[in-house]
Amino acid sequence: MKKNIFFVLLLYCSAWGSLHAASTDEEIGHLLQFVEQSQCTFERNGKLYSSHQARAHISRKYSHIKKRVKNTEDFIRYAATQSSITGKKYHATCNGETITSEAWLSNELSRYRQRER
Repeated sequence: MKKNIFFVLLLYCSAWGSLHAASTDEEIGHLLQFVEQSQCTFERNGKLYSSHQARAHISRKYSHIKKRVKNTEDFIRYAATQSSITGKKYHATCNGETITSEAWLSNELSRYRQRER
């Protein structure tokens, strides 16, 4: 009986983990699409990049650090916030307004989560 309960709990935890990972993947996919479709200008280490170039850079960086990412906030923190070489923060300029990429993506993540409820 104890083995059966343990097995059921193990299955439940595994299923919950899979659902959580899928949700994180969906959120990250949304953020990458959001960056690309934004038509904003991105500043990284003092140089300006298009939204397409920003998405490509963030995607490449994410592929290198994917094992460290446990949730979407980790994705933002490790792949889309600052240069891992210089430590300089990334910025997005949209409609003449500049904001850190961390704040910009965190705001979008909050909006996305509200819509998905």
